[in-house]
Amino acid sequence: MEIHMQEAYWRVLLESTPVWICTIFHSSGYDTQTIVKNNGKTEYGLFQINNKMWCRDNQILPSRNICGISCNKFLDDDLTDDVMCAKKILDSEGIDYWLAHKPLCSEKLEQWLCEEL
Repeated sequence: MEIHMQEAYWRVLLESTPVWICTIFHSSGYDTQTIVKNNGKTEYGLFQINNKMWCRDNQILPSRNICGISCNKFLDDDLTDDVMCAKKILDSEGIDYWLAHKPLCSEKLEQWLCEEL
């Protein structure tokens, strides 16, 4: 039973990979140090996680800081905390939290597919 669940998890992950590759490309250009000021909030890193809801910085007080982390942690090359917070956002808000998803990454994803090894 556990093996089937793991297989299902990896299948879903691989099927969603082109969506994430496209969304990250259009959100941050794959640059972990991207900072964008947008409508009174600042978005950080690869996933463009904002300081109003998900992380804390000195610009917006108080931030809800749902991920319990400094926004600057999203600017380094260790993606562990970025992915953990992105998963919280995905679980709470869905993929459309990332504005690039719907207009640019919801269909015709062939160019974002990885070649099979």
